[in-house]
Amino acid sequence: MYIKTIMLANYRNYKQLQINLGQNVNVFIGDNAQGKTNILEAIYYCAFSKSHRTSRDKDLINWNNNEAYISLFVGKMRLDKKIDIKILRDGKKAIKVNSIKINKIDELFGTFNVVMFSPEDLKIIKESPGIRRKFLDMELCQINKKYYFNLVQYNKTLNERNILLRSRNFNEDMLEVYNLQLSQYADYIIQERLKYIDKINFYGNKIHDEITSGKEKISFKYDSIIKFTNNFRDNFLEKLRDNISRDREKGLTSIGPHRDDFNVFINNVDVKKFGSQGQQRTAVLTMKFSSLKIIKETTGEYPVLLLDDVLSELDINRKRYVLGTLNNIQTIITCTGINDLKDYLDENSNIFEVYDGEILN
Repeated sequence: MYIKTIMLANYRNYKQLQINLGQNVNVFIGDNAQGKTNILEAIYYCAFSKSHRTSRDKDLINWNNNEAYISLFVGKMRLDKKIDIKILRDGKKAIKVNSIKINKIDELFGTFNVVMFSPEDLKIIKESPGIRRKFLDMELCQINKKYYFNLVQYNKTLNERNILLRSRNFNEDMLEVYNLQLSQYADYIIQERLKYIDKINFYGNKIHDEITSGKEKISFKYDSIIKFTNNFRDNFLEKLRDNISRDREKGLTSIGPHRDDFNVFINNVDVKKFGSQGQQRTAVLTMKFSSLKIIKETTGEYPVLLLDDVLSELDINRKRYVLGTLNNIQTIITCTGINDLKDYLDENSNIFEVYDGEILN
């Protein structure tokens, strides 16, 4: 899978842009705040229908305009895809795949796959469980539409259950209906998350071993209050019933996949609590490159790899691993200089200089 052409109109600081990309390494160089990351953001948007930087779509629209436009022509093994997205200032958007309008976001998932690695990804390790859950959910949604369906239904039912818990007209029979529905959706969600964690462990062990020259062993462990047994659904349902008094007092559902987490260990040490900055960065790198492998295993094609100004943050071993594993993967890199890349570029690589929302060459 690779991007052939990207076109932007009134997107961020780009009034008009059309560029053809190569199937190997594409580098966008320039000073900060010139628009390099905006290109990667637009590419990411075509995979998930959302930005990785803002939750407000209107932020993506160039000043003094009412709409922005992204078009991506994607080469695939079986059938090429053209993704067209119009973003309106009132919050609405229109998405077409091969000129056919899609009505649900899950119809977009899997059309085009990406893995992005940016400096902000350290938050996956360092900050709240919600960010780690989001990482799992985003990766699973782009390769498993059933997962997206169950996640949406779970969150909808969770919201309705919470409203009922806070209601003066509390109804135990209705609560039990929600409990049964939640346990059904939660069963699928957590089972799929567990499978994904197993795959990250499988690929991550090999990747991390190579990055650290065998000096470190990494492991990932899913963390939930619910016991992982063959009767998971029944266990979850029992816990929901046991916690009714506490849930009513707090006005929210205290257990479930919306509260779960996963932990990362290097040499059996919790990386979030005790890992160095370098170890935390390596852990994220391992997770991202494991995602590449999982998508390839699932779809038969590597996704597009987006590296947003991360090379300057990596030491020589990590940088060598990243740049040495880019064969057969279209990679789009942003950076302020080309020195770190010279040994890894060839005649098939493309270099674009970005200045104030324009490509100079």
